Amino acid sequence: MKDNFSKQAPQYSKFRPQYPDEMIAYLISFVKNKSVALDIATGNGQVAHKLSPFFETVYGIDISQNQLNNAVTAENIIYKVASAENTFFKNQEFDLITVAQAIHWFDFDLFYKEIYRILKPEGIIAVLGYGLFSTNAHSDKIIQHFYYTIVGTYWDAERKYLDENYETIPFPFEEIVAQPFANHLVWTFEQLIGYLGTWSATQHYISKNNKNPIDLIYDDLKKSWQENDQKVTFPLLLRMGKLK
Repeated sequence: MKDNFSKQAPQYSKFRPQYPDEMIAYLISFVKNKSVALDIATGNGQVAHKLSPFFETVYGIDISQNQLNNAVTAENIIYKVASAENTFFKNQEFDLITVAQAIHWFDFDLFYKEIYRILKPEGIIAVLGYGLFSTNAHSDKIIQHFYYTIVGTYWDAERKYLDENYETIPFPFEEIVAQPFANHLVWTFEQLIGYLGTWSATQHYISKNNKNPIDLIYDDLKKSWQENDQKVTFPLLLRMGKLK
């Protein structure tokens, strides 16, 4: 899998939106036994931390030690460096395996083979994510211009899976149809700019051009943000399944 996020790990930890508690509770309601959970590509550990009150032990793995250095901690969370496709765990070890905003970076065939090895027969796999957020109509125009035009060619090809709401990823499991969720937030301008800065396309643009593309929209977006309601809505993505 690719590592697009080590460089901005502190920013990633600070500015990436959380998944709402009701979504996590809904997901956990499908898990019969709550002994051991695994969050793959855990990044800043936000999902691992939300799982920790419900399970005896939670593992969080990521290919980036820098991400793990910035991960939120709890007594029953164990963080380790490992790839999604080749873990060090025992066969049939986990009651729940989660992947949040990361599965599109994986080698699907190798990853799913590993899931079939380490998930318990009655366990659940859950793929979480979020698409492009929406806000007030005026700011939306500026942000969509940024997303599609300014940094549009700097997105990795895998981004298409998110744009397609994870509906087109391979999913070789007995699927559990999930109810829809959305994340409703109110952001300061700092939070908005901080989040745009965590986009992999923004970072690719900076690496190639040695300048920040956010500067191209900064003044217009700041004025728009100050004059509107600053509300943000993320469509949340959730696919759940059991081993066939």
